[in-house]
Amino acid sequence: MRGLSPTPLAGRGSHPLSSVFDLRVRWSRIDWPIPILAGLLLATGIVFLGAMSDTNDLFARDDVSLPGHLKKVVVSIPVLFLAFVLRPRFLRRHAVGIYGACLVLLALVPIIGDVRNNARRWIQLPMGFDLQPSELAKLGLILLLAHLLYRRRMRTAEEWFAPSVAALVPMAMVVAQPDLGTAMTIVPVTLGMFYLAGARGSTIAILCVLIAALGWATWRFELVQDYQLKRIQTWAQTFDAEDLIDQKKRGAFHAYHARVAIGNGGLRGRGLGMGVANRAANLPERDADSIFAVVAEEGGWVFATAVIAFYLLLVLLLLAAAASIRERFARLAVAGIALYFAAHFTINIAVNVGLLPMTGLTLPLLSTGGSSMLTCFAALGIALGLSARHEATLDEDAFRF
Repeated sequence: MRGLSPTPLAGRGSHPLSSVFDLRVRWSRIDWPIPILAGLLLATGIVFLGAMSDTNDLFARDDVSLPGHLKKVVVSIPVLFLAFVLRPRFLRRHAVGIYGACLVLLALVPIIGDVRNNARRWIQLPMGFDLQPSELAKLGLILLLAHLLYRRRMRTAEEWFAPSVAALVPMAMVVAQPDLGTAMTIVPVTLGMFYLAGARGSTIAILCVLIAALGWATWRFELVQDYQLKRIQTWAQTFDAEDLIDQKKRGAFHAYHARVAIGNGGLRGRGLGMGVANRAANLPERDADSIFAVVAEEGGWVFATAVIAFYLLLVLLLLAAAASIRERFARLAVAGIALYFAAHFTINIAVNVGLLPMTGLTLPLLSTGGSSMLTCFAALGIALGLSARHEATLDEDAFRF
């Protein structure tokens, strides 16, 4: 199949951008099921957000804006293309710089960031765009870990040191905002990449136990923010339906309405825009953190299951794309991006159904949120670009299948 036409930008001449971008990609080398699935999830989010926006107009509310969401999508599309045409060698050689830039943005948050919902996480940019550096930091960390694990097989304590510090630094900065939800996504991505790089499964299992013990101790000795402690205590005390109902007007308000919305959906749902959570607007963050509850109520068990299946398939396709790449950096980076999507959707859905304490975490591609959308598009662009360019390599993993 004929590829994209060569341009001066993609040539091997003296153009300064030729070492950064590569436009010469065969269309047949692109893993088309991945962008198709991502497009279906994006379209699903737009449909449900459109229904929310229409309901808002009906009841004279303005907390959900479809035009605002579409503007974020339009801004993110060029980012996907730019990420797609980046050369793998450029990403590998500049992974440290990308990670460093993300840390600089995180460091600016306490200085110029806006405070919302008891946390300082956003930097206000022109044209009404709010940047959440912690979202970009996840992608920067994935690239740095792929770079550090390029030569490490995680077989000695020395090989564990640099990658572990690389993960702990942004985690500490994010927790200080405070933002435990984002920190929670960093843990499985990091451990997953360690395992794929060669760490023993028994070592990863021990680390999981230690992390769980640390989390319990943090809660038991009240080492978190007051509102975070309240969320954890409320979650632990409301597994029983009667306890959840008893606290529905207090600490369990959000959790109660999320679970009620999911239960209201039944098998086939109440119909687009007809859910109680949407029409009454009693579900907090229904366009972002809790959009899955709206999908389950209006689309029912059938549609909610289909959305989960689409996410699982997207993750599996990304992992399959990673497995087909022989160059170690690219393989680890694409696998890390798969873990990024897996961690986000698993934690988001677990929170909505009550398996985890309430936390602010978007559902990739479905939820509104400029930084989340920007990061998702950049991650997909990098993954598609790396899997479409199989650069020659002589590292020992190049000959593994």
